[in-house]
Amino acid sequence: MSKTRVEWIDFVRAIAILTVLYIHATDGIFIISSDAILNYTIYSRIFNFASLFIGRIGVPFFLMITGYLLLDRSYNDERVRKFWNKNCKGLIIVTIIWAVIYAISLQFVAVGSSHVNFAEAGNLFFSHMWYMPMIIGMYLSMPFVSNALEHFDPKTINQATIVFALLAFLLPFITVVLAMHGIENVSIQYCLGFSGGVYGIYIILGYLVKKDLFKKYSSAKMSLLAIVSFIICVLFQYYAFIKGYDFFLWYEFPFILTGSFALFELCSRMGKVRAFPLVSFLSKYSFAVFLVHNLFRLPLLPLVVQLPYSEPVKAIILWILLIIFSYIAVVIIYRIPRFGKYILYMR
Repeated sequence: MSKTRVEWIDFVRAIAILTVLYIHATDGIFIISSDAILNYTIYSRIFNFASLFIGRIGVPFFLMITGYLLLDRSYNDERVRKFWNKNCKGLIIVTIIWAVIYAISLQFVAVGSSHVNFAEAGNLFFSHMWYMPMIIGMYLSMPFVSNALEHFDPKTINQATIVFALLAFLLPFITVVLAMHGIENVSIQYCLGFSGGVYGIYIILGYLVKKDLFKKYSSAKMSLLAIVSFIICVLFQYYAFIKGYDFFLWYEFPFILTGSFALFELCSRMGKVRAFPLVSFLSKYSFAVFLVHNLFRLPLLPLVVQLPYSEPVKAIILWILLIIFSYIAVVIIYRIPRFGKYILYMR
């Protein structure tokens, strides 16, 4: 194992992929069981709301890792072209390949089972692929953002990030709160320009963590921020439910931002990571698992949902099965000569 590896980064990457699998497992179970939603116990509801917070920290973790590793660099014309050739070209090809794989797989599922809802199956199959064009766009802009950032003090960048975060996170939150209380169609106009929106803010925060901008805040305060963010996310979802408002927790929710950021900052203060060989293994194949795991979710869902257990237990079972099958699959594919690394985007 390379001595230059940053152990806590591998730890965060491993957590990120496990939480992505977790949200897709819980989402799958609760979507399939949605006809019985009125019969859910309070325990099942709280589990679902808590799971959405846990699952939503995965993508922010990946984005903050990107900012931490890639924004603290200098680029000239040659380096920009090399960066695009190394990162963007491969991502575009891999995205097309896996879109085709999922489309073909969906056809087999539809043909093999007449009672499968094609639209619902398609949503489950492609639910994670939105990430690919988003991260490709971020990578295309990365060299220019990096060069711009090196000319400013991190404190100045942080001030701008706060302003952008208020626009990108707080204003939509206010709109949702008003809508929940019957004040509809309140549209607050704003433009984030070249900021990258909510996803760009996560990336910038990763860069600021690398600049040690938040080390002045104690770990106790960061832990409290993460806990409070989690509690607010759960309570807000429950409040929306009892109000009869169809609320969907996504990455622009302000307390997903604060919670994931606080946890990322806490992880950056870690020393040696325990069980690092396992963590490194989970991290190494994380993106490959992200690509393949939905191939297993749809076939496994009908089997797991029939088990005589509550929805939370089914979700945990499906999550564990997704981890096992996905990692076995990518390890096997990775070992196919001249094929595995390329199709899994392994470097």
